[in-house]
Formats: sequence, C-alpha cells, structure tokens
Amino acid sequence: MSLNFILKSRGKVHLQVMRKSSLALIFSMSLFSALAQDVWDLRRCVDYAISNNIQVRQNKVQEEISEVTAKQSSASRFPSANFQTGGGGQFGRSIDPATNLFTTNSITFLNAGLQTNVTLFNWFSLKNQIEANRLTAEATRKQTEVIKNDISLNIAALYLQALLSHEQMRIAQVQVSQTTEQLSITEKRVAAGALPELNAAELRAQLARDSATLIAAQSQFEINQLSIKSVMNLDAAAPFRIAIPAASAIPVDPISELSPDLVFEKAVAQQPRQQANQLRLDAARKNSRAAWGALYPSISAFGNLQTAYSSAFERLPTGPNITTVVPTQSFVSVAGNNYFVNTPVSVPSGFNKANVWRQFDFNFRQSLGLSLTVPIFNGLQAKSAYQRAKLNESTVSLQMLADTLQLKQDIYQAYQSAVNAMNTFQSRQRAVETAQYSYELGTKRYEVGLLPVIELITLQNNLQRSKIDEASSQYEYIFRLKVLEFYKNNFIRL
Repeated sequence: MSLNFILKSRGKVHLQVMRKSSLALIFSMSLFSALAQDVWDLRRCVDYAISNNIQVRQNKVQEEISEVTAKQSSASRFPSANFQTGGGGQFGRSIDPATNLFTTNSITFLNAGLQTNVTLFNWFSLKNQIEANRLTAEATRKQTEVIKNDISLNIAALYLQALLSHEQMRIAQVQVSQTTEQLSITEKRVAAGALPELNAAELRAQLARDSATLIAAQSQFEINQLSIKSVMNLDAAAPFRIAIPAASAIPVDPISELSPDLVFEKAVAQQPRQQANQLRLDAARKNSRAAWGALYPSISAFGNLQTAYSSAFERLPTGPNITTVVPTQSFVSVAGNNYFVNTPVSVPSGFNKANVWRQFDFNFRQSLGLSLTVPIFNGLQAKSAYQRAKLNESTVSLQMLADTLQLKQDIYQAYQSAVNAMNTFQSRQRAVETAQYSYELGTKRYEVGLLPVIELITLQNNLQRSKIDEASSQYEYIFRLKVLEFYKNNFIRL
C-alpha cells in the first residue's frame, strides 16, 4: 500500500470527521438558540439587576431610616405629652398624706399625672435641624439612584462585551463554512490530479484551527452571558439569552453632539451623585446653624395635670362649710380660774366615703408655666458640637469639589477615548475592505492554480483578524459613546 494512498485515505476520514464536528457544532448552537427562548434585552437586564441588587436594597433601608429620622424631627415641633401613673403601699414610719404628719400605719396609694412641654424659641435650632434631616433623606434617595446608575453602566458594558463575543462567534462560523467549502473544492481537484495532496492537508489543518476558534468564541460568549447573570444576581442555571441587535442598529448620538463642555454642563445639573453632594452640603449647613442655636438660651412652656389616692383618707368633706367654735390650748385666768380660749373654725357640713374616684376629683390640680434654659457651662458640649458641624460642612464641601473635578476628568477622558475609538474603527473598516479585496483576488488565483494554498490561508486569516478587529473597535466605539450619553442624559439606551 503506497504512502500517497494512506494519506488520501486518512485525509478523507479526517475531512469527514471535521465536517461532522462542524455540522454538530453548528447544530448544537442552533439547538441552544431554540431552547433558550427567554430573551433578555438591556432594559430587562438592568431592571432585574436593580431589583435584585443587594447594595440597592441596603440603601433602600437607609432611605427608610432617613425618612423616619426626618419625620421624628418634624414632629418635635409639636408639644410633647406624657401620662404617668403608679401605685403601691407604705409601711413603717412614713408621712400620712391625709394629715401630712409622720405615721406608722400601712397606707395604700395611687398617683396619676399628665405632663406637656413645648419649645417656644431656641434661635431656630429646631427648625434648622428639621430641614437638615429632610435634606439628608433626599440625599439618601439620590444615593440609591447613584447605585442604580453604576449598575446600569456595568450591565451595559458587559452586554456590549457579550455582543462583541457573539459577533466574533458569527465571524468564526463564516470562517469555518468558507474553509469547509474550500476544502471540498480542493479535494475534488486533488482527486482529479489537478492539485497536490498537500493543499488538501493544509486546508484540513486550517479547518481544525477554525473549528477551535469557533469553539473558543462560543465558550467566550457563554462566559460573558454568565458574567451578566452574575451581576444581575440571576441563578446561573436559569434560562437566559441576550437579545442580539445588529451593531449598526444600536442607536447612538453623533459625537458632534457629545462635546465634553456640553456633556459636563448637563451632567453637573442632573447626575444624581452631584445632586446628592449638593443636598449633603445643604444639610451640613443647616446642621451648623442648628448647633449654633444650641449655644443660646431657649424658652419653653410646660403644663401639668395631677391627682392622687390614699387609703389614709377615710372620708372627704362635702357640702358648704359652717362656722363653729372649738376650744384651743390657750387659756386665761379670771379670779383665779383658768378658762380655755375658744376660736371660730370653718368645718364641712358633711362627709362622704373617700373612694378612689372621689379622691381623684378632690385631689385634682393643674399648673402652667414658662421655663428659660441658659447654657452656661456644660463641658464644652454645645461649643464642640458647633465646631464639629462646621468641620463636617468643610469636609462635605471638599468632597463635592473632588467629585465634580473627577466628573469633569471622566467626561473629557471618555470623549477622547470615543474620538480614538472612532478613528480606530474607521481605520479597521478600511483594513477589512483591503483584506476582503486581497482575499477575493487570492481566491481567484488559487482556483486557477496560480496561488499556493498556504498564501490563500494567510489571506483568509488576515481577513478574519481584520473582521474581528473591526467588530472589536466598533463595539468599543459604541461603548464610549454610550458612556458620554449616560453622562449627558442620565440613562442608557441600546
């Protein structure tokens, strides 16, 4: 058996295996597309990620805490009211509430009272504190929007990366199909004796490399989709397939409408991070004023309602008082005789049994008044609180300035990156045109036997790399424009 026959036999077997592998690979991808019917576009991915992101949910809790604080401080403007009651027994030497004298009798008692207090004036400290808490609650809500925007931008970047890997997979599929077709034509010509067996062998090796590239591209596409699911907090086993719009169909604003000055002007006004910083600065200023007001006197009004019951009271006076004469301990001597001095006293005309409700009514008393609190010395607490508030105001102001400068830097850098990506994309478009033209000329020369197969494979590989580079630069350009659109419009469309 000749070596040439063995090579031909092995070549046919390898070709059949590679063809079957390629068809199986394409069929498996088609089957995957048919099974994974749960298609997710960018908007759906972003909405799901925001709804299930732990950081967003944590900040939502902080929103509720800030709202509770704001509501509580707002309610502090109204009078406070507290009811108190208590009861028990006295044993041993104690004061009799009926006679206000010491006694050793056992006594059962019950007290009840209602107190109220309201701040009338405290140099607007309370008003500023209420406003500071309201602004802090608004800043917390804006912080949630900041987190949502970061998630949207992150999902968009991963989504575009997945689209790029899908495009690379499509290019690899075309490459496998072209190589398979070339190999089929070459084998026929080899069988007819028009070409040497080496041509077919080199094309088989190229088909193996192209198949490996296709498998790697498909694997990368799956990995990119898993990355999106990870950021979304979606179960890795859940059906998931991203929508695949054509790159040319993705809406983008012209770069002429995304000048860095215009984008920065709009971003400063509407980006939630800048809005949250401004709200925090306003809240810090209000806190400073509230702490300043605490350095000065405050005026409050108070009121009390009180009553009591004691078992020492056995009866309570009732009816109008009458005047009667009772002897005193004093006496006078007249002709050697001592006579006690009588004095008129007013006594109740009757008595009732002293039960709980009658004692509550009998002992009921009220009081109203004003109080003035003057801070003289309290361990420098009020002064230190004011100094801390002013320092915090400076800290927030510096942070706001730093974030604004960083925003401007990011926008100008994003614009320059977009310009570079546009130039790169245009250059690679021309490279694809040149590579395509060279490949077409090479194919014609190969068909008439004027071009070695190795040069045809080189031209084919150059065309594939050019297309991959073009797709990569196109999606890079789209992403850079989307970043500028995000800063300009505060949302991403895809």
